[in-house]
Amino acid sequence: MKLLHTSDWHIGRTLYGRKRYEEFEAFLTWLAETIQQNEIDALLVAGDVFDTSTPSNRAQELYYRFLCRVAASSCRHVVVVAGNHDSPSFLNAPKELLKALDVHVVGSSTEDPEDEVLVLRNEQDTPELIVCAVPYLRDRDIRVAEAGESVEDKERKLIDGIRNHYATVAALAEQRREELGADIPIVAMGHLFTAGGQTIDGDGVRELYVGSLAHVTAGIFPPCLNYLALGHLHVPQKVNGSESIRYSGSPLPMGFGEAKQQKSICQVEFHSSTPTVQLINVPVFQKLERIKGDLSEISTRILELSASTVQAWLEVVYDGEEVVGDLRERLDAAIAGTQMEILRVKNNRIIDRVLGQIHEEETLDDLNVNDVFERCLAVHDVPEEQWSELLRAYQETLSSFYEDDKQAE
Repeated sequence: MKLLHTSDWHIGRTLYGRKRYEEFEAFLTWLAETIQQNEIDALLVAGDVFDTSTPSNRAQELYYRFLCRVAASSCRHVVVVAGNHDSPSFLNAPKELLKALDVHVVGSSTEDPEDEVLVLRNEQDTPELIVCAVPYLRDRDIRVAEAGESVEDKERKLIDGIRNHYATVAALAEQRREELGADIPIVAMGHLFTAGGQTIDGDGVRELYVGSLAHVTAGIFPPCLNYLALGHLHVPQKVNGSESIRYSGSPLPMGFGEAKQQKSICQVEFHSSTPTVQLINVPVFQKLERIKGDLSEISTRILELSASTVQAWLEVVYDGEEVVGDLRERLDAAIAGTQMEILRVKNNRIIDRVLGQIHEEETLDDLNVNDVFERCLAVHDVPEEQWSELLRAYQETLSSFYEDDKQAE
């Protein structure tokens, strides 16, 4: 049996104000073709299908059109779990209709863990795979808050809650396998942050449980799992060096920091219960390039790119010694007549010279939510000894905001 493991599509995400629907459409077309060419039996999507909990009509159209195309292909099953960016109620809304197409959606954890244990059958109605379809586990799903608990208590409860949840669904999967009397693989899915996981600056990956790291270790996952398909981190990677516990990574670069990263999806083939994993490289649908240096180095690189007639979006980071007041005008002149477009210019020299203290050309894209709050505290002269408690209260508020399902009634 062949599976494809992918995650973190983030359909609808923009880059410095530029919409990227053509890229998402090109990726989904390529993915559907890859499924057909490689004779894939099941597709696993491990969360963050959309970039926001209120996806646009065009984002929804791309998603549903893709599901219909895959349902009409040789692929027998699609399993989609929600990530922290997704609205559980939005993903769940058409689940009964999608089930008729063998598309299984798990938008949120429920009171009955059996809802997350799926037995997938082949055309002869013979069981061929058991999937523990675990979505992003929200704080309230796995932890009971108590007055006066410390940050350490909260983190311990979160990790214990995740461990217990996986232990429960894995035990149910093993029980189901014994009842079926067949030696079929058990695959689990998840959307979480493992300890030591690799991220990249500007990739948009945010802490799942604000105010607490709650990075789980590979040791919390039950040994009965033959493969664990994870989402949330955008860099393709193994967990703790394991071939069978992996992040597929995002198929598109989410920012210029990922521009040089080779994106991939995971093809998992089972012979009995032993998985063989092969990475399939995702093509580049829109070239991104970060150009960094002094004016001469930047100009040289732009000339090289224009000579290759490449269509690219650029981020230019100027860090030369000379103060160039008309940097943007010079750069616009350099790319005139080419297929390149500069989405962002960062002039480090002006930042250093004008404000060794602060951020003349910083934008909100350069800051995370904690940075912005700390800047507000500084501007309003709040005593530093009060920052820690205020920051924690702010993070708790953010956590509640992030986990509020705006699509739910």
